[in-house]
Amino acid sequence: MRRGQYRVDMLSIDFSGQVVIVTGGTKGIGRTICERFLDLGAEVLTCGRTEPADLPSAGGRAAVFLACDVRDPKQVDGLVSDAERRWGRVDVVVNNAGGSPHVEAATASPRFSESIIRLNLMAPLHLAQRANSVMQRQESGGTIVNVASVSGVRPSPGTAAYGAAKAGLLNLTQSLAVEWAPKVRVNAVTCGLIETEQADLHYGDAEGVAAVAATVPLGRMGTPTDVADTCVYLASPLASYVSGAQILLHGGGERPAFLGASTAEASTGG
Repeated sequence: MRRGQYRVDMLSIDFSGQVVIVTGGTKGIGRTICERFLDLGAEVLTCGRTEPADLPSAGGRAAVFLACDVRDPKQVDGLVSDAERRWGRVDVVVNNAGGSPHVEAATASPRFSESIIRLNLMAPLHLAQRANSVMQRQESGGTIVNVASVSGVRPSPGTAAYGAAKAGLLNLTQSLAVEWAPKVRVNAVTCGLIETEQADLHYGDAEGVAAVAATVPLGRMGTPTDVADTCVYLASPLASYVSGAQILLHGGGERPAFLGASTAEASTGG
């Protein structure tokens, strides 16, 4: 093997016999997460408010779908209970469902802000609590992965409630990791700019998407596969000593604004 090369088959990640719950797994990032776990042998249960025309599938198998509004704790309880009835266990939970439309903080209604916080913070908490009650009874325990956002670690103009909720999710990740150890590991994937089928809604036409991608140090936006692979890593034995952590999946972050404004030929820092 030449230096700088590696063999993927050496990793041998296998989720056969394991049960994975992925919220919001019918499209975009969530769908890819479902497909990745299915491809690695897992039984996958996903949810959404409406059933899609086609379910996520890979390796000749499809995910199981259950209609569920994750903002409702009773429906979340039913989601975990369904997994227990079908397979008798829950090994991995990926809290992926979330998001927010652009709304100025000055005009956002209390009802709107509360709804965003319920979806992006309270829903993951409720599902984590219910899943933990199952995982603590299992000899092998379990793992929870929270899909967070860079909006929780830097200003989030236009989505202030969303950013605040994601910041709360990161703190929640750390707290639960301490409370529920050693049986349950809890981690977060803090996503930067991810190009999905709805990229045009956020960045405009193809030219706009390319221009935004060029601002990322690695020269491209992330993909749903990048997120899915990180979730797989955190749920796998490769991360057996990783808990209470967040992985910054942002391609190197954002170029500091002062570099674009500076008139110096080269900057040595600030």
